Amino acid sequence: MSTMISPCILVCSIDDKTGYCFGCGRTRGEIGGWMGYADHERREIMNALPARLALIERKPRRETKRQRLARDLARQEQEQTPA
Repeated sequence: MSTMISPCILVCSIDDKTGYCFGCGRTRGEIGGWMGYADHERREIMNALPARLALIERKPRRETKRQRLARDLARQEQEQTPA
Protein backbone atom coordinates (compact mmCIF):
# COMPACT_ATOMS: atom_id res chain seq x y z
CA MET A 1 0.00 0.00 0.00
CA SER A 2 1.46 3.36 -1.02
CA THR A 3 1.07 6.74 0.62
CA MET A 4 -1.44 9.06 -1.03
CA ILE A 5 0.21 12.17 -2.42
CA SER A 6 -1.37 15.48 -1.44
CA PRO A 7 -0.41 19.12 -1.94
CA CYS A 8 -2.27 20.15 1.23
CA ILE A 9 -0.32 22.44 3.57
CA LEU A 10 -3.24 22.97 5.97
CA VAL A 11 -4.07 26.47 4.73
CA CYS A 12 -7.64 25.79 3.70
CA SER A 13 -9.09 29.02 2.41
CA ILE A 14 -10.53 29.58 -1.07
CA ASP A 15 -9.71 32.66 -3.14
CA ASP A 16 -13.05 34.12 -4.27
CA LYS A 17 -11.57 35.49 -7.50
CA THR A 18 -9.94 32.30 -8.81
CA GLY A 19 -11.75 29.58 -6.84
CA TYR A 20 -8.38 28.09 -5.85
CA CYS A 21 -7.22 27.27 -2.33
CA PHE A 22 -4.61 29.76 -1.06
CA GLY A 23 -2.55 26.90 0.37
CA CYS A 24 -2.55 24.21 -2.29
CA GLY A 25 -4.17 25.69 -5.39
CA ARG A 26 -6.92 23.08 -5.73
CA THR A 27 -10.60 23.87 -6.26
CA ARG A 28 -13.26 22.93 -3.71
CA GLY A 29 -14.32 20.06 -5.94
CA GLU A 30 -10.77 18.75 -6.24
CA ILE A 31 -10.24 18.96 -2.49
CA GLY A 32 -13.52 17.14 -1.82
CA GLY A 33 -12.88 14.48 -4.43
CA TRP A 34 -9.17 13.96 -3.73
CA MET A 35 -9.60 10.59 -2.01
CA GLY A 36 -11.53 9.24 -5.00
CA TYR A 37 -9.00 10.22 -7.66
CA ALA A 38 -6.52 7.72 -9.08
CA ASP A 39 -2.82 8.51 -8.59
CA HIS A 40 -2.41 9.66 -12.21
CA GLU A 41 -5.35 12.07 -11.80
CA ARG A 42 -3.80 13.52 -8.64
CA ARG A 43 -0.47 13.98 -10.43
CA GLU A 44 -2.18 15.79 -13.32
CA ILE A 45 -3.83 18.19 -10.89
CA MET A 46 -0.60 18.67 -8.94
CA ASN A 47 1.26 19.54 -12.15
CA ALA A 48 -1.19 22.42 -12.68
CA LEU A 49 -0.92 23.81 -9.14
CA PRO A 50 2.19 26.04 -9.46
CA ALA A 51 0.56 28.01 -12.30
CA ARG A 52 -2.69 28.28 -10.34
CA LEU A 53 -0.94 29.52 -7.21
CA ALA A 54 0.79 32.21 -9.28
CA LEU A 55 -2.66 33.59 -10.18
CA ILE A 56 -3.66 34.16 -6.57
CA GLU A 57 -3.04 37.79 -5.64
CA ARG A 58 -3.59 37.71 -1.89
CA LYS A 59 -1.39 35.34 0.03
CA PRO A 60 -2.48 33.78 3.33
CA ARG A 61 -1.54 35.82 6.38
CA ARG A 62 -1.34 33.02 8.85
CA GLU A 63 1.64 30.74 9.24
CA THR A 64 1.41 27.51 7.27
CA LYS A 65 2.25 24.10 8.68
CA ARG A 66 5.33 23.98 6.45
CA GLN A 67 6.55 27.37 7.74
CA ARG A 68 5.89 26.37 11.34
CA LEU A 69 7.80 23.10 10.96
CA ALA A 70 10.75 24.92 9.34
CA ARG A 71 10.75 27.52 12.15
CA ASP A 72 10.63 24.83 14.84
CA LEU A 73 13.42 22.86 13.17
CA ALA A 74 15.62 25.96 12.94
CA ARG A 75 14.95 26.71 16.62
CA GLN A 76 15.89 23.14 17.61
CA GLU A 77 19.09 23.33 15.59
CA GLN A 78 20.02 26.62 17.27
CA GLU A 79 19.40 25.12 20.70
CA GLN A 80 21.65 22.17 19.90
CA THR A 81 24.52 24.33 18.61
CA PRO A 82 27.08 24.96 21.39
CA ALA A 83 27.66 28.63 22.14
